[in-house]
Amino acid sequence: MKTSAIVYCENEFGKLDGKVANGLVRHSGKYKIVGVIDSTKSGLDAGEYLDGIKNEIPIFQNFNQAIGMLDSIPEYFIYGIAPLESLLSDNEKEVIYTAIKAGLHIINGLPEFLSDDEVCMGLAKKYNVSIFDVRKPPSKENLKHFTGQIRNVQTPIIKISGTDCAVGKRTTALKLVAALKNEGLNAIFITTGQTGILQGSKYGIAIDVLSSGFATGEVENAILEALKEEPDIIVVEGQGALSHPAFTSSSAIIRGAMPKAIILQHPPKRRNRCDFPKIPMPTLESEIKMLETFSGSKVIAITINHEEMNDQEVESTTKIYEEKYQLPVTDVLKNDCSKLIEKLYEIFPDLIRVNPLLCQPQE
Repeated sequence: MKTSAIVYCENEFGKLDGKVANGLVRHSGKYKIVGVIDSTKSGLDAGEYLDGIKNEIPIFQNFNQAIGMLDSIPEYFIYGIAPLESLLSDNEKEVIYTAIKAGLHIINGLPEFLSDDEVCMGLAKKYNVSIFDVRKPPSKENLKHFTGQIRNVQTPIIKISGTDCAVGKRTTALKLVAALKNEGLNAIFITTGQTGILQGSKYGIAIDVLSSGFATGEVENAILEALKEEPDIIVVEGQGALSHPAFTSSSAIIRGAMPKAIILQHPPKRRNRCDFPKIPMPTLESEIKMLETFSGSKVIAITINHEEMNDQEVESTTKIYEEKYQLPVTDVLKNDCSKLIEKLYEIFPDLIRVNPLLCQPQE
């Protein structure tokens, strides 16, 4: 049974920096999300605001309003913002302190660890609540170095890359895994960030707080652990972009996963890097070339992030990209993953043989 949680996302829900809250509202295998805190969207339905489909998750003005209106006090308070400046403001700390005093366990996805905050830990002890810093890495003796065993893996490993951060790589990965499972395949998702962990991913770690050697080793280890379940296919979440000068995690994921194919997520209307307005977005051509050169694998499909796009623009862009790049193109939120799965069957024909739905004799 899922435990209840409320997500704090002041002024950022539905925006790029609200990606943790956005992800939890769209999918949460671990927590039952009972509300979102964002005064700028107070009174709205979170699902309807995000994707146009009501999901009965209300958005509240503040923490006190949420506690007053909910039928019961949630068990967890999740900090749902992922800003570039990853430090809590004094106001945000006060909200967290208030949640602790109300008896909620605190889940923090920032690289600023609340377990290092004396006030926070003092209150947690007083009110008998727990603090979970999900990006706090294990002690070094428990981290894994790269071993090279990944080179011997025959199971198809697919990496979802992007041309920028906050473009929907994790969402596409989860949609693809769900679609593959619906096909009857044993598909496993490997997370590499805090949101995937919060959503309940069994395998993976937030790698951006690790040194490069451990990051590569932890990605490899997550896949090796997942192989114990004998998956038919593994889908690995990417981080940032290989071409992005602010992040090194994308290269560590490629090195650790050694993917056999790559799907590239791109926001056609985005002109500059997320959180870096003076740095222009790369072209699809340049990102594809860089990914294929660096990884030794092929980009097999393009997935679209439809920010600032209407349905007609998505449809026309899909057709333009498919003609230009000779690759399947789709928006998994507006459409589905059928084009991606068809391509995977083409590249990895053994998937057809292990798919019980496709192996049934035809009448």
